[in-house]
Amino acid sequence: MNILIFGPNGSGKGTLGAKIKEKYPVAHIESGAIFRENIKGGTELGKAAKAYIDRGDLVPDEITIPMILDRLQRDDCKGGWLLDGFPRNKVQAEKLDEALKAKGIKLDYVVEILLDRQVAKNRIMGRRLCANDNNHPNNIFIDAIKPNGDKCRVCGGALSARNDDQDEAAITKRHDIYYNTETGTLASAYYFKDRAAKDGFKYVTLDGSKSVPEVLAQMLSALA
Repeated sequence: MNILIFGPNGSGKGTLGAKIKEKYPVAHIESGAIFRENIKGGTELGKAAKAYIDRGDLVPDEITIPMILDRLQRDDCKGGWLLDGFPRNKVQAEKLDEALKAKGIKLDYVVEILLDRQVAKNRIMGRRLCANDNNHPNNIFIDAIKPNGDKCRVCGGALSARNDDQDEAAITKRHDIYYNTETGTLASAYYFKDRAAKDGFKYVTLDGSKSVPEVLAQMLSALA
């Protein structure tokens, strides 16, 4: 099965994607990793992308989409894929849709994680890292995983916050792009929502305010 997933920073879509990969033989593809892989590998597309990045410019879709299509056609994607982090605007959605159809690649599901913007922001800013194990879940804004003061709820280790998690201006900028329903990421999600019935794939919405196990259960039920 081939899946596009949409969700704001803080919605847990990366964690959800990893869980889906454990359940189904699909590759979890993150758009940022595609850029890094091509640049590190010195591919022609990677070199072209690096030239834009080095100048501080956005990489054009004419480079980004071929990178993504190449990744989606590799052997590990034969059992399906879950694409996370692209498209980020309506124009990209239209171009990706055209490119997938031109290659005969069919979408099966488009998933949107619904989450209030303030809740998403709190989740990011509330994350705390355990000195003993970064995988110990601690978040000052989520009751189920709230730490014990400044100590890890799992092991009692010292906690710290990532600098980028506390950069409110950067979080706001990313969310401005995501929650824009006219030209931003939600507009791209809605583009696919409008085409779901016609193109034969299923558009699924998940309640992102729930815990990860609950959101995962929603998604597994939708994919069953």
